[in-house]
Amino acid sequence: MKKTEILTAISKLKRVNGRFETFKSDGGIVFVVDYAHTPDALENILDSINEIRTKNERLITVFGCGGDRDREKRPEMGKVATQKSTLAIITSDNPRTEDATAIIKEIEAGVEAQNFSKYTTIPDRKEAIKMAIKFAEPRDIVLVAGKGHETYQEINGVRHHFDDKEVIEELWKAMSK
Repeated sequence: MKKTEILTAISKLKRVNGRFETFKSDGGIVFVVDYAHTPDALENILDSINEIRTKNERLITVFGCGGDRDREKRPEMGKVATQKSTLAIITSDNPRTEDATAIIKEIEAGVEAQNFSKYTTIPDRKEAIKMAIKFAEPRDIVLVAGKGHETYQEINGVRHHFDDKEVIEELWKAMSK
């Protein structure tokens, strides 16, 4: 098989929804939406982004941890995100029956002292994404991690429509007017 045939075949592959989905705003900001919701997955995507960026761009990561699930991973997520991002914005991600602020505190427990200045907390996921967009400059990379293909935010047993990609597009349009 020739190299051109292989490249043509690869270019026709369908992307997996919510896995390293990238799009660029007309303002030059690169957005990445990914389902990374474990420490390993978050570390892998951050490492992948850091390998391809030139370091002239900042890497802004918006993430949280799900409620009623794997409490032990929360501090590790905070550690990884703040080590490997220029700025990490800790937010909610399906808090389910738990208090989103309490989950965020558990994530913060993993942030190492030298990285205290590299993160902030915004419990409202939409507001967290909005802050990332406000902070981002042309060529920066904004990673919104944890939900990927999911189109809901589960709070107190109720699933509310929430799609990270839609929210990014909606906020970008509103903020770039």
